[in-house]
Amino acid sequence: MTCDAVRKLIPLYYYGELTPEEEDQAEAHIHECGACARQMEAARALAAALDRRRMEAPASLLADCRTDLAAAVRGAPAEPAWRLWLGAAGATLAGFTRWRQPLGAVALIAIGFFAARLVPAPAGSQVSTASLAPSEGVFVNVRSAQPDSSGRVRIAYDETRRREISGAIDNPEIQKLVLAGAHEEDDPGVRVESVGLLKDRAGSGEVREALMNALLHDTNPGVRLKALEGLKPLAAEPPVRGALSQALQFDDNDAVRMQAVDLLTLRRDEAMVGVLQNLVQKEDNSYVRSKCTKALKEMNASIGTF
Repeated sequence: MTCDAVRKLIPLYYYGELTPEEEDQAEAHIHECGACARQMEAARALAAALDRRRMEAPASLLADCRTDLAAAVRGAPAEPAWRLWLGAAGATLAGFTRWRQPLGAVALIAIGFFAARLVPAPAGSQVSTASLAPSEGVFVNVRSAQPDSSGRVRIAYDETRRREISGAIDNPEIQKLVLAGAHEEDDPGVRVESVGLLKDRAGSGEVREALMNALLHDTNPGVRLKALEGLKPLAAEPPVRGALSQALQFDDNDAVRMQAVDLLTLRRDEAMVGVLQNLVQKEDNSYVRSKCTKALKEMNASIGTF
């Protein structure tokens, strides 16, 4: 389940509206993804703030609802829903003088938002309704919403549009985007896919740097293993060997250390003697320890340190 899918489910998750299967998938993702966990905490904080706010409905609201329901049953035209909502909000705000201005601003923002979705834009409007009704692949982030002196609402927002392109990996634009994907912070799945595409292009200095960076700093072991695959043909180069040595000594994943020691011991390297001797003494993984011991023997080096 992707981050985008989970973020769409967070409001439903909080109010218990997900199926058990969706809830399990969302929880599993949130436990592994720090960005989505922070989004969940933000949703909890917002809901808690809303729960703390109490507002009494006007005494006439129930009678008004019954009257409109009876009119609808008889086929008579009822008051427009937006007008009833505005009247109820006005009656409620009448008893809360100090909250009148901020809550009135919220009411105006809500009216403007729904009006932009439901009615055509008036002639001369500076913003079309289409720009305020995000379609699939378009994401809107509202930065400010303020009423002006004329009773209209001025909203500042950022709009991000999802695009899709395709092409050969040798295309500079495609490779630039793949390199950006290798550094995607919020989605380890994207990083795995991107590094997997780059691993056969390690001859490029920029790609080689990206693979070494992924090996040493990425938090996802799947990404680090993909980076090792790409660095394998370059295992004799000093910068790459330095990165492999760091991974062998400090990576907490057994599979990563096993592949790193395989690459480092493909060739005789006297400079690795001290590293191998230290690993023989402290390494818990029997395969890594065995490979270190074998390499030391082939170099006629002692197994222990003195």
